[in-house]
Amino acid sequence: MHMLGLGVQNLLSAATDIAVLLALVRGLRAKAAGSLGNAWLDLSRITVVVLLPLSLIFAILLVQQGVVQTFEPYATATTLEGSEQVIPLGPAASQIAIKQLGTSVDGFFGVNSSHSFKNPTPLTNFLEMLSILLLPAALVFTFGQMIGRKRDAWIIYGVVLTLIVVGVGIAWWSEAHHAFNLESKETRFGVMNSVLWGATTTAASNGSVNAMHSSFSPLAGMIAMLNFMLGEIIFGGVGSGFYGMLFFVIMTPFIAGLMVGRTPEYLGKKIEAKEVIWVVMGILAPGATMLFGGALACMTDTGRASLLHSGPNGLSEILYAWASAAGNNGSTFAGLSAKTPFYNYGLGLTMLIGRFAVTIPVMAIAGLLAMKKTAPPSLGTLPTNGPVFAVLLISVILIVGGLTFLPVLSLGPVLEHLMMK
Repeated sequence: MHMLGLGVQNLLSAATDIAVLLALVRGLRAKAAGSLGNAWLDLSRITVVVLLPLSLIFAILLVQQGVVQTFEPYATATTLEGSEQVIPLGPAASQIAIKQLGTSVDGFFGVNSSHSFKNPTPLTNFLEMLSILLLPAALVFTFGQMIGRKRDAWIIYGVVLTLIVVGVGIAWWSEAHHAFNLESKETRFGVMNSVLWGATTTAASNGSVNAMHSSFSPLAGMIAMLNFMLGEIIFGGVGSGFYGMLFFVIMTPFIAGLMVGRTPEYLGKKIEAKEVIWVVMGILAPGATMLFGGALACMTDTGRASLLHSGPNGLSEILYAWASAAGNNGSTFAGLSAKTPFYNYGLGLTMLIGRFAVTIPVMAIAGLLAMKKTAPPSLGTLPTNGPVFAVLLISVILIVGGLTFLPVLSLGPVLEHLMMK
């Protein structure tokens, strides 16, 4: 039942987000009163043509490397001390394949991808990290192919690649700065692979871990949180990451248009008040939810009772939990015990808001853009296929998305980093 229930949901979750993205792209490219496509047809094709074949190939590779895939009951063994040890088994490889490719969360074993039955070799570690970003990265070029402007896709790809490389660099420097912190890291992979996985899984809505994020150095933990707070748009979840990025892509010519006094447009579609309202809602709703939930947890005895640590690290535990829930990620700062009604109901509601407060604006924008006529470029049109647009886009992401959380990050991981010097 575990395999059937979660397997189906992992497939449908990824297929749904890709279908939503395709609807938005069709709205952008439609000439006038265009169609957004057929959702059932999109879901069927994505599942049968893309997700299932890739999952099968990936599962076979994992099994070949030693990942468990069996329906046999748990095995038992006698240790050198003479006690009995239970060895967990199950259909892990097939679940890991679609979980990683679909950027969903399902830790088949409690310690997730640090478990040797789930991630036994350096090759499986590489493949499982690669699979997290494989489809999100490919969808950037799907976008370029669909709109007939591949250079625009390369610009966006360059932006997300720059952001993730800078994030990994800061996290790696922070871990190395603290004498290569090996606490709660699997020695088979070391510090670099742990940091790289941490940045990869939080940039996407995956949530798998091969090291415990609560033991990361303060700035490395901050990079993981910041990936959530930006909306998981740095590659992001399958489909959801890129349509989150398109919010900022649409916002960029709007802000640039305000600065030069011209009507903003993107791909020939005029960006007007209705579209901007939906864009702002999609960007701010998850962030506001995670900040409100974190503030409520800090203010109440119930919220503080679940903390393992106090001070800045305790604030980081709370903030990470709400940010992870809003991003539908699932990774945690393990010091926080969320097995209470307060956190169960609060984080569950945050997950719903984080999902639908983004998806609904996407579909609304798609419908609005599909009804607009495409205007030819003019002297006032901001080029979206050059380095100037890339710099503007990064600036908008960091200013609109990042500065919202600067005060609370300053009280949490930044202050903890300064206290450790």
